[in-house]
Amino acid sequence: MSEATHAPLHDLGLIIETLDKAGQLIRVKSEVDPVHQLASVASHFEGRAQAVLFEKVRGHEHPVFTGLYWSRALLSELIGADEKKLASHISGKVQQWQNDPHHKAVEPLVVETGPVREYTQPVVDLFKLPIPTHAERDGGPYIDAGIVVVSDPETGVRNASIQRFMLVDRDRLHINIDAGRHLQMALDHAERRGETLKFSLNIGVGPGVHFAAATPAEAAPPDTDELGIASVFHGDPIELVRGNVPGVELVAHAQYSLECEIVPGEVADEGPFAEVTGYYAKVAPRPVVHVLAVHHRANPVFQTIICGKEVWNSAGVLGEASVLGSVSKQVPGVKDVYFSHGGCGFYHAVVQISQKRAGWAQMAVLSAFAAFPPLKMVTVVDDDVDIRNASDVEWALTTRLDPTTGVIIVPAAFGHGLNPTFPNYFGAKIGFNATHPFPKTYSYERVRLKEYSIDGLEIEIPEPVPPTQSLVDRWTAAERAERGSPTDAPKKSSGAAT
Repeated sequence: MSEATHAPLHDLGLIIETLDKAGQLIRVKSEVDPVHQLASVASHFEGRAQAVLFEKVRGHEHPVFTGLYWSRALLSELIGADEKKLASHISGKVQQWQNDPHHKAVEPLVVETGPVREYTQPVVDLFKLPIPTHAERDGGPYIDAGIVVVSDPETGVRNASIQRFMLVDRDRLHINIDAGRHLQMALDHAERRGETLKFSLNIGVGPGVHFAAATPAEAAPPDTDELGIASVFHGDPIELVRGNVPGVELVAHAQYSLECEIVPGEVADEGPFAEVTGYYAKVAPRPVVHVLAVHHRANPVFQTIICGKEVWNSAGVLGEASVLGSVSKQVPGVKDVYFSHGGCGFYHAVVQISQKRAGWAQMAVLSAFAAFPPLKMVTVVDDDVDIRNASDVEWALTTRLDPTTGVIIVPAAFGHGLNPTFPNYFGAKIGFNATHPFPKTYSYERVRLKEYSIDGLEIEIPEPVPPTQSLVDRWTAAERAERGSPTDAPKKSSGAAT
């Protein structure tokens, strides 16, 4: 994607057009079933620097889009960042907002109308939306890439978050609200006031809105409007339009926006669902959502996120940014942070540090846990270790970790309830100081080869031959041919009469 073809980040439709022109959009033209088949087909392209558009979804008029977040290369190119500096790029944008969250340049702008109000269903019918069912044991179709925009009933401050919604009926969803999110606080405030909680659910938004909604609560205090983070990414104030229901605001450039209401105390079974952990979230009584209105573009595209790399990246890059921004302020020498895919992009942070004093690596472990409570494990390594290379991190663990002093166990702490080792959001955490002793000694000096360019050298590189035989069999056959030996020697006669 060249600089000239960068898409405006506020509009998913324009992003899809840009990806298409750049050859980074895979179009599935055959009809697919939204139940299981769509997610399965998408998984064949998971991780590519290309997204996928399903043009024909069985039983539905409009297409489904996925894959915007499953490749860090694609995401970095889209937002104009170096892939290896993606966390610091996002952290810088969030810090820019944190420095002055009430500045007019970042405060959302309420406008008269927007593209999302091009069409409104005369009668609410969620079955008309191409909401897919992903995994085999999912409890039903799920909206998993929707952004909740709500105003706190007591403070009036807006909040954005990403929650999962299970489709139950034409006008009803069941929601899982993650513990520790400001949405739960808003619901508690509504209940205390004897009111219902009204909000919008916005599907098909730009990455700025997604990043704003995924920013950890620790980085966005409840008295600030975190939608301003989207304004920083987009380069202009994010636009909102008023809904039909008083107090509800819609993301103006979303593909779909649902006006919703929760009656405090009304719950029903929600789940199971394939979650970030790679396990199914359990069925439990959770809030019922009544959908009061459905708005969408004249030709909308429904966005979904497939469990796996796309979830890990979409959550992980914001976690990385939060930890990097927070820990680097507290611990001198912190250079980079990576949330590994093996840790589900949510539970394992690898922190790179240039040691300034003994003991700071241990401080980095504790600081990371405080900056991002869902973490279960933190590994701190030196700046000569590639934190995005699992083998290099393992090398540091096996050659630099002293188990008697370098293992930090937090026996009882708040964690992420979707992780089965944190029942009721409570469990143990572990940190590893896999750095060399400070000051560094010769015995911890890494072996390095002196670098020379191969430019100008005459080097013959043969094309590999497809292996129809093992190397030994091919060598034996070649040797026999060279000696003129027959491939099969004649069998000796047994001497029996014929």
